[in-house]
Amino acid sequence: MHVSLAGINHRTALVEVREMAAISPDGLPEYLHLLRRHVQHGIILSTCNRTEVYVTGSQVGELEKACSDFLNKSMCLPAGATPYLYVMSDRVALEHLFGVSCGLDSMVIGEYEVLGQVGQALAAAERSGMVNLPLRHIFESAISTGRRARNETGISRNPLSISSIAVNKALDIVNDIGSSKIVIIGAGEAGRLALRVASSRGAADMAVVSRTLERAVRITGRNGGRPVSPDMLAAELRDADIVIACAASPHPVLRHIQVREAMSKRPQLPLIIIDIALPRNVEPAVGNIDNVHLYNIDDLNVLADNHRQERESEAASVKGIIAEELDILMKWWLSYSARPVIKSLVARTEKIRAAQYHSSMKKMASLSEEEKQQIDLLTRSIVDKILRDPILYLKEGGGADRIETISRLFGLNDGKDL
Repeated sequence: MHVSLAGINHRTALVEVREMAAISPDGLPEYLHLLRRHVQHGIILSTCNRTEVYVTGSQVGELEKACSDFLNKSMCLPAGATPYLYVMSDRVALEHLFGVSCGLDSMVIGEYEVLGQVGQALAAAERSGMVNLPLRHIFESAISTGRRARNETGISRNPLSISSIAVNKALDIVNDIGSSKIVIIGAGEAGRLALRVASSRGAADMAVVSRTLERAVRITGRNGGRPVSPDMLAAELRDADIVIACAASPHPVLRHIQVREAMSKRPQLPLIIIDIALPRNVEPAVGNIDNVHLYNIDDLNVLADNHRQERESEAASVKGIIAEELDILMKWWLSYSARPVIKSLVARTEKIRAAQYHSSMKKMASLSEEEKQQIDLLTRSIVDKILRDPILYLKEGGGADRIETISRLFGLNDGKDL
């Protein structure tokens, strides 16, 4: 049994490419259905930093090809996107996932949101019937490791997120935070965090625009601000100072014509727009409008790099935790991978024992039933003792080499497929 992954992230591709592979939570069932055409079992993890596919199977080469084919054929990636992709298998793939769960692979080191996103990816794949025992165990171990890293180290102390970096960036530009009007587009987790940070920085006039007004009502009730329906967005833009766009939408929600019209009514008033959504919420052409300052998620990289340097010492401690948890998982993984050959070994030896027992009993017709039962138990016990060491040898690890050795020694037909 092997595990492989293929993905694209903020280290390998700019936002213009990543947004082509981004999948919203609502779109996951459809893409999991498409993934089923390539593999029987798999999980898709899609965040603002990455889109990754994790699969399990018996042949590494086939798994890696299946992952890559899915991303290239099922997503809207441009022709020749292969250089943007990375492919990993087995321990390297598992180590990567653990790092993702711990926040080491995020643009903002130690951010909390990714741990929930890993759990949501597992839950979505479960609902689609795409999860087997190995994948479930892998992802549950990754989530557990992420929690341990946050509990035992300072990787998430004074936690930041893309939302908080975006708000702080915008508020550092304006002159008067208290009198600035902020419009937040999106009432999901990113919107909630943006609202909370803006409120903590002293912002008083905050509007949350959401197609689901109930969600906007809910987060403004807890964090301040006022809920706004999408049809009032144009009116809100006319006197806004800052716009934080973080809606989960496959299409732009803030278009060039909307912003141009709003700016025509306030030509001297600058507008800061920070788009942290993936796919992007704001049409790139908006940045060409006079007095509009548009930033996307990749433009925040410098601030994220500063934060990353501050967390380097904590990252070293997290890597130690990952190594410990990975060793535990690998022992389970090797034991699980040996199950088919152990099953075949037990079945083959039992078949031989049973055949010999029945052949011998025909020559010992004078034995009583009780005596026959005693001999049956004796032969079973002998076989169990003989198999004990080979089974322990397989369970202790060693992977494919040990499986191949036992398969050849005992003439197991399915050893070639393991």
